[in-house]
Amino acid sequence: MKRRQFIKLTTTASAASMLPFEVQASMKLVNSFYNCDVSNRKLILVELNGGNDGLNTVIPISAYTDYQTLRPNIHIPASVFLPLNAIDSSLAGTNQDIALHPELTGFYNLYAQDQLRIIQSVGYPSQNKSHFASQDIYATGNDGNNWDNGDQSGWIGRFMEQNYADSIPTTYPLGIQVGSKTTSLGFHGEIEHGLSLNLSGQDSENFYSILSGLGGDAPTNIPNSDYGTELQYIIDTDILSNQYSQVISNAFNNGANSTGANYPDTNLADQLKTVARLIRGGIETKVFMVKLGGFDTHNNQNQASGDIQGKHSELMTELSGAIESFMSDLNADNLADDVLGVTFSEFGRKAKENGSLGTDHGEVAPMFAFGKPVKSGVSGINVDLAEAVETNNYQVQTVQHDYRETFATIMQDFLGATSSVIDSTFIDNISNESFVTSKITDLIKADYSVPEDCYTESLSIPESNLDNWSVFPNPFKTSFFILSENHELETHFELRNQLSQRVLKGVLKFHNGKAAINAPQLQNGMYFLTLKNSLETSSHKLVKY
Repeated sequence: MKRRQFIKLTTTASAASMLPFEVQASMKLVNSFYNCDVSNRKLILVELNGGNDGLNTVIPISAYTDYQTLRPNIHIPASVFLPLNAIDSSLAGTNQDIALHPELTGFYNLYAQDQLRIIQSVGYPSQNKSHFASQDIYATGNDGNNWDNGDQSGWIGRFMEQNYADSIPTTYPLGIQVGSKTTSLGFHGEIEHGLSLNLSGQDSENFYSILSGLGGDAPTNIPNSDYGTELQYIIDTDILSNQYSQVISNAFNNGANSTGANYPDTNLADQLKTVARLIRGGIETKVFMVKLGGFDTHNNQNQASGDIQGKHSELMTELSGAIESFMSDLNADNLADDVLGVTFSEFGRKAKENGSLGTDHGEVAPMFAFGKPVKSGVSGINVDLAEAVETNNYQVQTVQHDYRETFATIMQDFLGATSSVIDSTFIDNISNESFVTSKITDLIKADYSVPEDCYTESLSIPESNLDNWSVFPNPFKTSFFILSENHELETHFELRNQLSQRVLKGVLKFHNGKAAINAPQLQNGMYFLTLKNSLETSSHKLVKY
């Protein structure tokens, strides 16, 4: 197999003739649950690789004097930081009074739009300050105490296996990674192969490629040995990669980016730009992971004493600009209703600066949850800088939120996972702790939070094999098309609006496996399409603009 050219992101390709529309129903109706179906919901994981300096990212106004003392040369001056109490008066004068780094203007704007939550002092019980070990701990759902807690699989992989059980799709990946040449351990299932796929190889002309193929025909006789097991894994993954590639290409070609998104010319922005276009193109993938590296700021975190410009400032600019543009893209046509993102980093930095205008490996760091379903606010209180003393090497060590609490909250309140699935996802052979009992309050807005009676239904793949159907473009303007592998069967369709009122129904007329539905008379907004033949039933969410 040859390496295939996959996606070219150019100014022309990213510009779509797509305009935002007026939502015709109330937000409650837009976000109401349609037969407990949240199958369109997607999780975006943003890895900040290297250990982000949380203390210069989220500045504790209530402990600002201690903060300045510990960081005489690299602290963020009060004259330039972005105080959240200016847009959230409830924080003023409390131990949650914080400011954002001055380059996090995009985050500041998302907070003001009720689409950003700051989760303070995130970590895990036995912090390992090795990059590789800590990254593996975050990937496996570990607590840092015992590698028996998931050393051969990742929490995302276990979550997917549990939620989809016997319905693992074979023609689209449940997970897609962008911006990394190696698959995160987090996507490795205990049993299943091919749960995720990497899109890598970005070059100066903004190309992404899928790397697939073994370079020849796979052997037919697989030895009964460890070698044979590994070989079969490679073969299975290769087969799935080939199956996935066409689906992903179709989604990219059917999708587009909003003209008003204004993505900056950065690596992370290009990654999220690709994700947004795939989502708009109808990809069924549930979990996306993107990556921003460079956070290991031992030196020149700030370029000079008293000058906040430097490595960390540049990273904050890239992170904030990319995520704000991504949300602007999705908010243009209400795709943002189904998307939630979260940032994470393997550890934080020491509270005290070092002698090289930088910071060394620390322990806790903040997470940011972002998206339309997120309720703006601060979870936790400001770090206690009195902890950072010479005897503990100037560490802030109190973990206010285990990182698994954040993921468990999202898995249940946004994706609808049952408590048993979450407990199986985060293996703990020591304390058997359940992170469902310590979910983060108010992370998800009430209108978006999955009702408890939907937990057992919401994440299952419908009886039909959704891969047999392809509906595009989405959003559509006057008409949309349906491709079906079973086009020879009589197929009925029904289209309902946000009020569950039927607006169209009929029998599809296929020509060469493709059928068209014309709907120029419909008002702009969200619709639900049901397709049914003698073998299967399929549901799809569509947007008309």
